[in-house]
Amino acid sequence: MTAMRERVQQLAGKYKEEVSRIRKHLHRHPELSFQEFKTAQYIAETLQAMQIEVTHMAQTGLVAYIRGQNPDKRIVALRADIDALPIHEANDVPYKSQTAGVMHACGHDVHTASLIGTLKILHELKDVWEGTVRLIFQPGEEQLPGGASQMIQEGVLENPQPYIILGQHVAPQLPVGEIGIASGFNSANTDEVRITLQGTSGHAAFPHRTVDTILMAAHTVVALQQIVSRNMSPTTSSLLSICQIQGGHTTNVIPGEVHLSGTLRTQGEYERRLAYQRIREISHGIAQSMGGNCEVNITRGYPAVYNQDLLTSRVREAAEAYLGHTQVKPWSTAMIGEDFGFYTEKIPGCFYFLGTSNAQDKKPSDIHTATFDVDEEVFSVGPGLMAWLTLCALAQDQEVK
Repeated sequence: MTAMRERVQQLAGKYKEEVSRIRKHLHRHPELSFQEFKTAQYIAETLQAMQIEVTHMAQTGLVAYIRGQNPDKRIVALRADIDALPIHEANDVPYKSQTAGVMHACGHDVHTASLIGTLKILHELKDVWEGTVRLIFQPGEEQLPGGASQMIQEGVLENPQPYIILGQHVAPQLPVGEIGIASGFNSANTDEVRITLQGTSGHAAFPHRTVDTILMAAHTVVALQQIVSRNMSPTTSSLLSICQIQGGHTTNVIPGEVHLSGTLRTQGEYERRLAYQRIREISHGIAQSMGGNCEVNITRGYPAVYNQDLLTSRVREAAEAYLGHTQVKPWSTAMIGEDFGFYTEKIPGCFYFLGTSNAQDKKPSDIHTATFDVDEEVFSVGPGLMAWLTLCALAQDQEVK
């Protein structure tokens, strides 16, 4: 496989400038979740110019296919997300966002351009590999219900089901040329919690004539913290953060209603169900004990991304062969939300993190900030690495279960 690896690396260098140009176009023209109409059109036109088969799905999603020799032998799926965030860009660069208040601050422009580069490499080599590659350009990763769930509902993992799925995400914590990878959980179940506390409004000078929802909210926020600390095993990863409190409009009126909202992050389904139960019990119990009422609404969000052990081991080994042993780093689980988890619920998957910062930059801007950007050298690494990982997966004799 040495000759093949060198060929992939050579093609990655060949397409680097084109992939960078594609990324800059996408960065200039970001679109919010489920509004990526022009983005989808641009991707489709780019692929159709290469005579690549393209199918539209989930309104603004796209699926492309590359068929090698013996196309029915095995299918590998690759995924990129295409939506942007409601952030006003602060970078002063020629490719700065031209859409006010919208920015590719999570690197989805990088993911998309990189996957197009991967497609170009695999397409040029299609006479020397067997199987089919299904490339998924999905909308709406940043917003519930998640574009991945909609793509799956419309059959993106069917007819026939892919053998595995691979995905990558930008990582400004790592310099270009390095990746982070870990088996097991790589994100968290992410659920939205909304609690409405109802009491009796009144003058602040006569609190005994009210049912004080501000005090009720204070007790509720504090009490909810015991769910993780006293109900979850300390060996599991869970968190509950109340991030918003809305109630009252002046200094001398106790409001009749207060709204709390926040996020619940778990990894196991047992912890998830237990947290649902305890959030409801604690919130209702406090409200009733203080003479009020309570409504609890929990919106089930993304499932945790789970990297299948054997597949991840193979991806790590292949990445070390492509990048070098020292360039493949262990990765720590973070309690982030990532809708790639919908895919790993259905089929074996591996999600890894692609270094994007300049090695000289000691404090690169993080994702979801107005100054996030990447070192363009990443476009000589990302497309080729994913192409190489795909070729290795297609060539494996033993199936991943």
